[in-house]
Amino acid sequence: MIIVHGMFPVKPDVRDDALELMRCMAISSRAEFGCITYEFYVGLSDPNTLMLFQEWDSVEALQDHMETDHMDEFVKKLPQVLDGEVATRRYEVRGTQDEHGEQTEVDLGSRYEPRQKIIH
Repeated sequence: MIIVHGMFPVKPDVRDDALELMRCMAISSRAEFGCITYEFYVGLSDPNTLMLFQEWDSVEALQDHMETDHMDEFVKKLPQVLDGEVATRRYEVRGTQDEHGEQTEVDLGSRYEPRQKIIH
């Protein structure tokens, strides 16, 4: 599975246009083969920073997504609503299987150390 996280700073005066652009992108992208999740969120600390969280079955599915007509349209319109640079990160989640095909562990691509849960 491939996970992509993005941050989009948008101009306050065209924020509604940005929300509509991203709403359309999410709807079109969720209909694609291999898309697990595709959602934009509004930042709590800055409502003019929109965050994207997407999950794909494979690198190939993500690559196919990058070549769609709705991606082309999104990339053309995006500069009109941006107030800075887009930042993205991509993660790959891989599992291993035992001799029976059962998943035995998951490699999150970085070291994970369990910590005590903090409740406020």
